[in-house]
Amino acid sequence: MRTLLVTGPAGAGRTTVAAATALRAARDGARVLLLTPDREAGGLLTGPPEAQIPGQRSGAGDAVERSEGTPPWTEPVRVETGLWAARLRGSESAAEALAVWQERYEDTLELLGATPLAAEELTPLPGSREFALLRALAALHEPEPEPEPAWDVAVVDMPAAWETLKALALPEQLVRYLRRLLPAERQAARGLRPLLGRLLGAPVPAGRVYEAAARWEEQLETVREAAEAAGARVRLVLEPTPRGVRELRRTRAALALQGCAVEAVVANRVLPGGSEDAWYATLADEQHRVVKEAGAELRAAGAAFCVLPHLGPEPQGPVALAALAESVPPPGGRSPAADPGDPAEVDDLLADEGVLLYRLPLPGAERGDLTLVRRGDELLITAAGHRRALPLPAALRRCTITRAGLHEAELHIRFTPDPKVWPHPT
Repeated sequence: MRTLLVTGPAGAGRTTVAAATALRAARDGARVLLLTPDREAGGLLTGPPEAQIPGQRSGAGDAVERSEGTPPWTEPVRVETGLWAARLRGSESAAEALAVWQERYEDTLELLGATPLAAEELTPLPGSREFALLRALAALHEPEPEPEPAWDVAVVDMPAAWETLKALALPEQLVRYLRRLLPAERQAARGLRPLLGRLLGAPVPAGRVYEAAARWEEQLETVREAAEAAGARVRLVLEPTPRGVRELRRTRAALALQGCAVEAVVANRVLPGGSEDAWYATLADEQHRVVKEAGAELRAAGAAFCVLPHLGPEPQGPVALAALAESVPPPGGRSPAADPGDPAEVDDLLADEGVLLYRLPLPGAERGDLTLVRRGDELLITAAGHRRALPLPAALRRCTITRAGLHEAELHIRFTPDPKVWPHPT
């Protein structure tokens, strides 16, 4: 199954582009699931309740319901042949999980004199939306018990681009924190813990702490693998303004640093030209200049680019979305230049220049928005305000950085072997 994540700046029409993309894929013959957190998206692509999938499982959400207590999305509703829509569950999912927990431990809470929380008391928890998205991505990539997956394509209407980046980076960051704070290789044998505690004068973490950390790490790794799955692609929505183009460059650089493949860029709500109204004509001309600039830049980089016209009122239903669906590229497009693929590559230039060249694709990055720090065996790289810790390959850990710079949308870092630790032929 292919997964397409649709994101962009707030207010750029991400939900509309996601719905049009899902409709295009369904009319091309794919079985498509559209996931959106927007309650109002029902006006775009939602059929009547009786059109729900008859006699079929609602996808990988069933597996999550068994393991986590609540599915990460509502029951999918059929919009038309080959197309289903469902709403991502955020804060209400966390509230339901708490209600299940209270019910499960009702006797214990009563003995402790605790007063259960009523549903109307619960407010949305910080981060619940991001965790709901991650749960959904993990659920989409759960192993299928059936011979074939329920859908061929999943189109996910993501939050604004920078919120999406934070959500996709969260599992990797938490795994890194766990490994630093509770490294599994340093847990002492169970019989030595009391002795070590007396010698150190401080308590030594109990085995259950490491066991819990191992469980968390395993679950986080599952979510991280789903977020970085080879079948996942990002479709960016461009707001056709000068500010939108600048934000597009920053977003592309940050996504590339995170290892996310940009499948296509869609300029949304572009006004037609030729109006006699001066104010309207000025606005339309500016949009067309922006679209021409962005299109040339993206095509030169090998990225797919398309333009969607402004339809006036917000499109409602498959009929209104049909014009947009015909204009968007079908999901699954892949551009080598726009797809970072392997996060980095190392060129062996030892024979010619005595260095190893570390190359990291960062399309859209600018020198002023780029910082680099080496910390032990990691590179801490910040691009357009987004930071990521990348482990160094084994060979580069025995080298020192001699020079770094941005060259044609790639970060080049030159490593010189450290004679103190570099192996010498005998």
